[in-house]
Amino acid sequence: MSDQPTKMTGKVAFCATLSDNGAYGPFGQPKDVPFNKVITNIGNCYNGSTGVFTAPVDGVYYFSFFYHAGGNRPSGLQLVKNCQMIVQSGDHASKCDTADNGGNVAVLQLNQNDRVYVQLPATCHVWGGGDSTTFSGFLLS
Repeated sequence: MSDQPTKMTGKVAFCATLSDNGAYGPFGQPKDVPFNKVITNIGNCYNGSTGVFTAPVDGVYYFSFFYHAGGNRPSGLQLVKNCQMIVQSGDHASKCDTADNGGNVAVLQLNQNDRVYVQLPATCHVWGGGDSTTFSGFLLS
């Protein structure tokens, strides 16, 4: 049996981390985050090179992202569906805050071939090492 998603089983789930060492960002404009260390990819619907999940079937999906970042610069991430921001999390820079952690979740109705990914807003950063910045999702029904 192949790794391709099947309508018979409906098994679709992924989990990936950003494995860059050190800070990821900031950049001058928003940037899609390639969560490149793939831990789980049941159904093979997540692309670790691009960071994009593509829905194999119509359905209801659960997505989450979490991040760790230094507190001396703005931090944050956004969950994006087909170029539209759905939910976000972030924190401003602080001289007395040494670290930030954040995340968010969303349950989305997707059509086959809808694309979901995480984007780093311009001027923000997150931490890429230690498997502390993650993106996950799975098919609910």
